[in-house]
Amino acid sequence: MRGVGVRLSREIAIIGAGMTRFHHKLHADKTSRELFVKAALEARGSVDNGFELPEVEALFVGNFSSDAFEGQIHMAALAADWLGICPRAATRVEDACASSGVAMNVASMAIASGAYDIVMVGGVEKMRGLRTEEVTDTLAMAADAVYEVGAGFTFPGLFAALASAHFAKHGSNWEQLAAISIKNHHNGALNPKAHFQSEIMETARKLGERNDMTFEDELEFLRSPLNPVIAHPLRLFDCCPVSDGAAVLILAAGDVARKFTDTPVYIRGIGQASDTLALHDRVDLTTMNAAKIAAAQAYEIAWVKAKDIDVADVHDCFTIAELLATEDLGFFPKGEGGLAAENGRTALDGDVTVNPDGGLKAKGHPIGATGAAMAYEIFKQLRGEAGRHQVDDVEYGLTHNMGGSGATVSVQVYGR
Repeated sequence: MRGVGVRLSREIAIIGAGMTRFHHKLHADKTSRELFVKAALEARGSVDNGFELPEVEALFVGNFSSDAFEGQIHMAALAADWLGICPRAATRVEDACASSGVAMNVASMAIASGAYDIVMVGGVEKMRGLRTEEVTDTLAMAADAVYEVGAGFTFPGLFAALASAHFAKHGSNWEQLAAISIKNHHNGALNPKAHFQSEIMETARKLGERNDMTFEDELEFLRSPLNPVIAHPLRLFDCCPVSDGAAVLILAAGDVARKFTDTPVYIRGIGQASDTLALHDRVDLTTMNAAKIAAAQAYEIAWVKAKDIDVADVHDCFTIAELLATEDLGFFPKGEGGLAAENGRTALDGDVTVNPDGGLKAKGHPIGATGAAMAYEIFKQLRGEAGRHQVDDVEYGLTHNMGGSGATVSVQVYGR
């Protein structure tokens, strides 16, 4: 990005947003195309002054691997066909788990360039058609096939390595990761779109009854054999679930947006950066350099600082990823992200609310849909429409979408 004070050449507004519930069974009889259309129709219906799909001038679809998950590629053209907007330009964007976050940036630049006035952008993934071990193998394609997967690493192991490095260097601990999980399940319980909609203690009671066990609190349950180690130090409740789902947004140039709504949400800044795909080439395993750079770009364009952000949706595919993100985005000094979570500073009423919708941890993580779902959440928060998990007095929001183990990161800053 260019020098200090640079802004986007046109205002970019979100005028509508839609999202399916993220789940592992609810959409068993649906395909990706059907999920995307469902979210798109909700987005159309959310536009205050009415909107028709043929008004869309271009479509950008984030999708990680419909080829492996469903045997279907060419997803963007397929979505355009099913939406009835052919011959509009349709483009699939693939950047691993950051696919639709990057699609948000591409769509924003398409409007800022003057090429289009109104675009649709979203993401979708249908993952549960495969067995869990097949899903794990498919996701591993976003890591380094030669130097990581070939050596036996999958993503739980890679993020476990990041957690171990952070514990060793900064003195953080697993209990702080547990605090993140507890917080995100609490938020997910308030979100009707979330995969998991129950507090951890509710789950503890149900599992405890089946296994003739009782627990005094969440930590006792999370330390128990009912929360097994997946890759030390990460346990089951440190990992996001496998989900199906879609999310879609309608973007318009600022001068066009007022035709459709009196309460647009503006994309004030965007950023994106990359890092080495393989962890062994990183200078420091306790920071995501791409996140720091992408955030700095977005803050600069938006003319804000980290302290100005009221609510953020960050990429917590594992609890350690949220801890790292809150530090790399500048919310807390390096080494203090875990303590901040433990002390409630990222809760719904905290200093900066992180993942009010439950995050990937509780909301779910249909890979290609995640970045767009984050934007959906911030759109709702800034319009005061988030329901039981609404954050008070939101002026600026942020989304942070990460691909792989941090090789791709996109960041967006939003304002009213």
